[in-house]
Amino acid sequence: MPIYEYRCSECGFQKEFLQKHNDAKLTTCPDCGKESFSKMLTAAGFQLKGSGWYASDFKGCPAKPEAKAEPAPAQGCNGCACAGNS
Repeated sequence: MPIYEYRCSECGFQKEFLQKHNDAKLTTCPDCGKESFSKMLTAAGFQLKGSGWYASDFKGCPAKPEAKAEPAPAQGCNGCACAGNS
């Protein structure tokens, strides 16, 4: 069941609610009682549970390969392409 976050534009009260997709939107603020409660646009939150692919495929992954060292810039005009052309 999705988690929706609501906020009251009058008193600033904010709370998350578990609701079905077809449940009516909440409009009355539970804190101040005014009809100024509206759904906020927030990032989706979820929690992975159990022993699915995310647990079995990504646990114990090999370490990332070591980054290659960048060559030192050439002497001259700040290491640009014309540095060795003088």
